[in-house]
Amino acid sequence: EIVKSQTTNPNDQSKNMNDKIRNFCIIAHIDHGKSTLADRFLELTKTVSERDMKSQLLDSMDLERERGITIKLTPVRMKYVLKSQVPISKSQINPNNQNPKLDIGHLGLGLEGSEYILNLIDTPGHVDFNYEVSRSLAAVEGAILLVDATQGVQAQTIGNLYLALEQNLTIIPVINKIDMPIANIEKAKAEIIHLLSCKEEEILLASGRTGQGVEEILKEVIARIPPPADNANKPVRALIFDSLFNEYKGVVASVRVVDGELKKGDKIYLMSTHAVAEVLEIGYYTPKFRPAEKIANGEIGYIATGLKEVRDCRVGDTITVLNLEKRPTTSDQLPGYKEVKPMVYAGIFPKEGDNYQALRDAIDKLKLSDSSLIYEPEHSDALGFGFRCGFLGMLHLDIFQERLKREHDLEIIITVPSVSYEVTKTNGEKIRIKSPQALPAVSQIASVEEPWMTLDIITPKEYVGNVMGLINERKGRYRTTEYLSTGSDQRALLHYEIPLASLITDFYDKLKTVTSGYASMNYEFIDYEPTKIVKLDILVAEDPVESLSTIVWDDQAYAVGKKIVESLKESLPKQQFVLKIQATIGGKIIASEHLSALRKDVLAKMSGGDYTRKMKLLQKQKKGKSRMLHHGKVEIPTEAYLAVLKR
Repeated sequence: EIVKSQTTNPNDQSKNMNDKIRNFCIIAHIDHGKSTLADRFLELTKTVSERDMKSQLLDSMDLERERGITIKLTPVRMKYVLKSQVPISKSQINPNNQNPKLDIGHLGLGLEGSEYILNLIDTPGHVDFNYEVSRSLAAVEGAILLVDATQGVQAQTIGNLYLALEQNLTIIPVINKIDMPIANIEKAKAEIIHLLSCKEEEILLASGRTGQGVEEILKEVIARIPPPADNANKPVRALIFDSLFNEYKGVVASVRVVDGELKKGDKIYLMSTHAVAEVLEIGYYTPKFRPAEKIANGEIGYIATGLKEVRDCRVGDTITVLNLEKRPTTSDQLPGYKEVKPMVYAGIFPKEGDNYQALRDAIDKLKLSDSSLIYEPEHSDALGFGFRCGFLGMLHLDIFQERLKREHDLEIIITVPSVSYEVTKTNGEKIRIKSPQALPAVSQIASVEEPWMTLDIITPKEYVGNVMGLINERKGRYRTTEYLSTGSDQRALLHYEIPLASLITDFYDKLKTVTSGYASMNYEFIDYEPTKIVKLDILVAEDPVESLSTIVWDDQAYAVGKKIVESLKESLPKQQFVLKIQATIGGKIIASEHLSALRKDVLAKMSGGDYTRKMKLLQKQKKGKSRMLHHGKVEIPTEAYLAVLKR
């Protein structure tokens, strides 16, 4: 319902001091134009000068620009002067507001010439980085839901939308890329209406590339998204939604001030970690650091704490002021974020053993800007000292190793990625294992559980059969099918449950192959379920190679073992003796290959002599090779490890 804007004196003191502030973020599927739309916002509000403006301005990493994906959330503060009157919606009265009797007629909103502070957080789209999205949503009151007119609603559009609805955010649906020749606006509208149950006139049309409709979006942000509640007189509380490390400022926390205000020089107290610090600098992102004297209630900005350890400034923690007469207690902590649960574990080892310390320093630095990375030291007989790292998915792992290579110039070896299993031993003890080496002996295992995921796949209806066949091969369980649109170009939304172990290798590539590149997917952890797994050991020259061990389902052990030994036969260099390559489970050989010996021509130096002299030399060589067969030691080159990992 729209309330007509009433003529009020702009100088009147409104009841909510925050009525000129709007906090919002942009959520979308990967590559639907979030960063481009953010660029247009920055241009329109003149937040960034023309000289400093470049495409994907909020994507600060070279890797983000090259791949065209957002990896890190980025906050920015914009000022926008309203050029015409905007009617204010009744949805502005936030049901959670401390002052439900807010009188809209005296807000002074919607008047021509009014200046608004718009705090935008640009978020990633890929499912591997939805931890970043959940943190952004906790700091804002509304979200722009961006849908590509050429692709329509995709799986991660729905995943991110559900995250926003859990936080009770106001959603503004926007169809982007309407200038594209293949844009199908009516189809995109129908899918959004099906998803949100909204009216057609509530959906905005825009083009981030040309700037068409962008100003209309800012006006609707002001009209539809509620201002922050005015809690200026309450004890100070601020939510940390991101942190980074600056060599000169120490840990810099991105915060949303919920109650009170924070000033430069305040002594602050972090309620979860119990750390105490001083506000050395305070200000806003524009998107560079812009120092100020204070951040008021309802605003988003940064605090330079001077802390040396990022773990002292945990994302999701609540900041308060140390010298308050009535300081908030533990029960007053702001709702933080769900603890991050790594989905994929892999061993990370330096290619050269003496680079271990350099690798440790590099991972420590990457952890400062990637709060979802989990790691712990690990030792391997074959690869030496390294780390067992936990990632949110295979793209997260890929980005991590690429950043190690680019930013720190390190060459690394990655062991076979695996998921974590919960093992109950026969003595009743429960343990969580993240690597094959940690799996107890079969006689000590009572039961094993593996992680299962909900899997949502959106695909054109003609590929539904292909997708179902692929998921059935991967032990998936079918749940339901919905159709997002009608007509000849219908798209299906398939709901499945599937073991995480089926997703982490080449599932996404296979899905793109069977759907000619049209499918998109989103997944989320459900729970652990019982499974039957075995540890597959690889023996080379009858010596077990620890780093090639893997955990596999018992019914697929033979097929996986055969693939690995065939791969090693192709990649291992020949030795002076016949090389046995074997895959074993608990001492039982299930697959084997032989690599023929590299034969030396022992007769080359013979200048003459009869047949018996030649046979004597050949017999001597044969005896030497049989001795080496029992005592030979094989050095496995890095190329052989990589060939197995890429099976």
